[in-house]
Amino acid sequence: MRLFLSLCVLLVSAYAIEEEEGVLVLTADNFDKAIEENEFILVEFYAPWCGHCKSLAPEYAKAAQALQKEESNVKLAKVDATVHDKVAQKFGVRGYPTLKFFRNGKDSEYGGGRTKDEIINWLKKKTGPPATILETAEAAEKLIEDSEVVIVGFFKDQESKDAKEFLSFAGGMDDYPFAITSTDEVITKLEAADGKVILFKKFDEKRHELEDKVEADNLKAFIAKYSLPLVVEFNQETAQKIFGGDIKSHLLMFLSKKAEDFSKHTEAATSVAKEQRGKILVVSIDTDEEDHARIMEFFGMKKEEVPALRIIKMEDDMTKFKPAKTGLDADTIRSFVEDFLADKLKQHLLSQDLPEDWDKTPVKVLVSSNFDEVAMDKKKDVLVEFYAPWCGHCKQLAPIYDELGEKFKDSDSVVIAKMDATVNELEHTKIQSFPTIKLWKKETNEAVEYGGDRTLEGLSKFVESGGAEGQASDSGTESDEESEEEEEEEEDEEDDGKHDEL
Repeated sequence: MRLFLSLCVLLVSAYAIEEEEGVLVLTADNFDKAIEENEFILVEFYAPWCGHCKSLAPEYAKAAQALQKEESNVKLAKVDATVHDKVAQKFGVRGYPTLKFFRNGKDSEYGGGRTKDEIINWLKKKTGPPATILETAEAAEKLIEDSEVVIVGFFKDQESKDAKEFLSFAGGMDDYPFAITSTDEVITKLEAADGKVILFKKFDEKRHELEDKVEADNLKAFIAKYSLPLVVEFNQETAQKIFGGDIKSHLLMFLSKKAEDFSKHTEAATSVAKEQRGKILVVSIDTDEEDHARIMEFFGMKKEEVPALRIIKMEDDMTKFKPAKTGLDADTIRSFVEDFLADKLKQHLLSQDLPEDWDKTPVKVLVSSNFDEVAMDKKKDVLVEFYAPWCGHCKQLAPIYDELGEKFKDSDSVVIAKMDATVNELEHTKIQSFPTIKLWKKETNEAVEYGGDRTLEGLSKFVESGGAEGQASDSGTESDEESEEEEEEEEDEEDDGKHDEL
């Protein structure tokens, strides 16, 4: 009997589900049990060493605790996929973190953001009505107080065409909470009118009313225009909304939050942002943050240049623009933005000075100023590696590429070259990942990208065949998430042939 009881205790322990900060801790033993016992459960497959997982952890825990406080039947869980790899493989986990949403045992991809509010909003949309029904003024005021942004529809007739359109749109929008009311008390208290849609927020003007018809396109544009602050601070919580939003032209303000004139500069930018709202998004980047050094490097900016302005056009190969004048006063900012919107600015291309010994080694060094002269010499096939100094895969390729240079150093028809693409840019060639290797063919100057193995043999065949063997397909590169994970592991693992994304 004692042996039997001991076995029972061991079995119960194996299948028991521990909890950390409101998040269920799942293992290979209790995973199925957790999925079976919970109608709705969001599961994070993580790796302990993953930087993105570490950043997500506190927001994930806050979301779990908030849902517990509401006595929600939605649970949040996590699995260490490096330990319980068979569970991860079963659900096709390829990168970290991967989040899967289970409804009655059936899994689907999580499509929300990574902040507490974004996680909760997404889950509520998937498990409840598209919009919260507000019956009392007290409930309405509490929802507005608790939400950074909330969109409320005021419809006395919730069977009307506009009310149905509003609810249909709300059901497909996961980023923000929606609410609807037909109660006179709520309409009066919130100073609204029947048939209106109002966006309430905790910043800037606090509220905006939809002036157009209640239609999906109008609602989408309305929310995109007013749901972010006039000057958005760049950080992990806002990055997805900044880069994933509908406004693709961004004015970037590089400045120190510790500086005495920080408030003065942001106030100046706020006035311009209000004038050009919907046309350009104004983003402040704190240059005191170590994590933002890579962004400054991308713009070729040094610490001594701060404070400074740049504009980036995301939908046009990330074209960059630099103001003619320095300073962050309202007039300078306004002039810079107006010239950009009027298409009066020439794109700003980064360039290094040409080293005196650029052609003294087998692998020639290219910068923006000598690129066309060397690479587009119609008498030669010119192979160029576009690299980044911090790129792990570029570092692994370096000795092989040097061997390739030695092999062709005496050739009259082949040039092996490289260019640091983080500080040199070309108007005709945009580099999206590192390393990128292209061959400019003699006679035609046709550029062919290499997609084969990064070996001496593979690269040699590519050059000798005039770009015919090893040419890259149009299949593209890996996701940002997978690439960044590779960067974290690059010192411990061999190169798998994929690119490091910008």
